[in-house]
Amino acid sequence: MAADAQLNATTRTEFGKGASRRLRRDGATPAVLYGHGSDPVHLALPAQETFLALRTANALLEIAVDGEKKPVLALVKQVQRNPIRPIIEHVDLLLVREGEKVQVDVSLVIVGEAERGSLLNQDLQSLTVMAPATDIPTEFEVSVEGLEIGAQVLVSDITLPDGVESTIDADTLIVSVNAPVVEEEEDETEEGVEGEESDDDAEGDDTEE
Repeated sequence: MAADAQLNATTRTEFGKGASRRLRRDGATPAVLYGHGSDPVHLALPAQETFLALRTANALLEIAVDGEKKPVLALVKQVQRNPIRPIIEHVDLLLVREGEKVQVDVSLVIVGEAERGSLLNQDLQSLTVMAPATDIPTEFEVSVEGLEIGAQVLVSDITLPDGVESTIDADTLIVSVNAPVVEEEEDETEEGVEGEESDDDAEGDDTEE
């Protein structure tokens, strides 16, 4: 699998919030590269290219540091985004090698249609797996096509590509097909009007002793 993006990076010598703000103001994104027992390397990545590359989950980046002819492979592990503006504040990168496996979370996507009128309850949104660093699946499809009310889909029902293994128990529930909730209407019919007098009570008693 080819990298999702090729980026040129420079090492950083200034640290702290002020230095990071200046870096972002100059069109760069602060990052740190670590892994394989090496000391963390603080980098500055091109902001626009990095923003576009990180639209892909578990993005694999090919990074040339300080003009090195042989780029390194890095997996995006954590992204800090600005809560208001479309800006990436910081990126954590894991150094990887071709052929090694890494632990990642891969999205689960429901496909197909279950029994008409049923309700789907998805308990698991993503599946944690060990996968080759250079061949990470983008998503796993969970088919509910034709399933009837009461049916369930477990982790064991998902077909994983060769070389990919789930780290979650095989009996873990992913999605269940449930009957719709029907609210019973209250019976508005009253057996009698409270406080209403009977005809006998209304007439009174005219008999004199």
